[in-house]
Amino acid sequence: MTDWRNWAGNQRATATVARPADTEELARLVREAAERGDRVKPVGSGHSFTDIAVTGGTRIELSGLAGRVHVDRAGRRVSVPAGMTLATLNALLATHGLALPNLGDIDAQTISGAISTGTHGTGAAYGCLATFVAGLTLVTGTGEVLSCDADNHPDVFAAARVGLGALGVITDVTLDCVPAFTLRAHERPAALADALAAWPDLVADNDHCDIYWFPYTDRVQIKTNNRVAAHDRPLPGWRGWLDDEFLANTVFAGLCRVGRLVPAAVGPINAVSARALTERIYTGRSDAVFCTPRRVRFTEMEYGLPRDALPTMLAELPRILDRLPFKVQFPVEVRFTAPDDIPLSHGYGRESAYVAVHQFAGAPYEPYFRAVEAVARDLGGRPHWGKLHYRDAESLRPVYPRFDDFLAVRDRLDPRRVFANDYTDRVLGS
Repeated sequence: MTDWRNWAGNQRATATVARPADTEELARLVREAAERGDRVKPVGSGHSFTDIAVTGGTRIELSGLAGRVHVDRAGRRVSVPAGMTLATLNALLATHGLALPNLGDIDAQTISGAISTGTHGTGAAYGCLATFVAGLTLVTGTGEVLSCDADNHPDVFAAARVGLGALGVITDVTLDCVPAFTLRAHERPAALADALAAWPDLVADNDHCDIYWFPYTDRVQIKTNNRVAAHDRPLPGWRGWLDDEFLANTVFAGLCRVGRLVPAAVGPINAVSARALTERIYTGRSDAVFCTPRRVRFTEMEYGLPRDALPTMLAELPRILDRLPFKVQFPVEVRFTAPDDIPLSHGYGRESAYVAVHQFAGAPYEPYFRAVEAVARDLGGRPHWGKLHYRDAESLRPVYPRFDDFLAVRDRLDPRRVFANDYTDRVLGS
């Protein structure tokens, strides 16, 4: 038995660890667990804030799972082991002149963990990362090994792309890629009122757009990324270190610690931080621009909303903050995605705006998150599967038109609930 905790430190478990060397060993392990009535749970890099990866049974680590790496440069596809991290995948693709079409803002997750929870970036033309999946191999709750794509086991393929780890263990993934590309990043401070008026145009006129609002202020930071032909404005090494390492991590961590000790200082600190932001324009390889180091630990909730509900959500946030018995130290992040057709994707069937709220690790968060969730739920929001939320199957079914289709696939693939845990019991039913 070994101890485990996630990146944020808010989820912990003690379990037996298994590190299968190949798919056959993994399938045998699952079959034996099913026969004993035990539970198993695959675990990636621990970047989910929920208890989605927590188990008291057997924790399966995929880092040692043998798998082939195949790059089809002409067909712009890559097949890789599911336990590979996004950082490793991005580096691999770059050597072949390829890239993923879009990414989130961190690259530490395993590929299977990222797609299974609906990890996404931002951009009106792009769905979550799971929309890039062209095929996958799944070890089901009966120990069967299924190779799935749009033509082979299409119902399983549709569900397993965002499967919450509830349908089986993904062992390898085939991803659609694009030719490597350069992004021009433009980061600039702005007034909150201007951002609220301009966000539809920001989303429509840019390939990718993020908005960060600083609580207790009227200021935001706007980040846009657009594809360009030339890498002609590289970020100087000193500026990247100063902004992304020293200020965004070292200094920010210190300010968060001060705010945790002296809550009255949070508002002034946020105001100074927002005013201190300066404009920054640079070009870079796509994954280097999309992904930034995150060394300051935090807890997070994120909700996908119908895009036209965004103004209502943002208008409620200051009122929520005013009622809290504590201060909020992290900015609120807003991102945008395209509709997709994956049953349990938060973006299923609609253009989405995502609102993410954070709190410094060790600081209170539950009243904040519950208040945000109450507003988001009334607006038809869908919680990110890897971020903290308090929903259950009864409340989730109405906002996922294919919820019961997913459950039917689960009943077939894992009839004994080998892959269940407290989280899946709550959000899917037992």
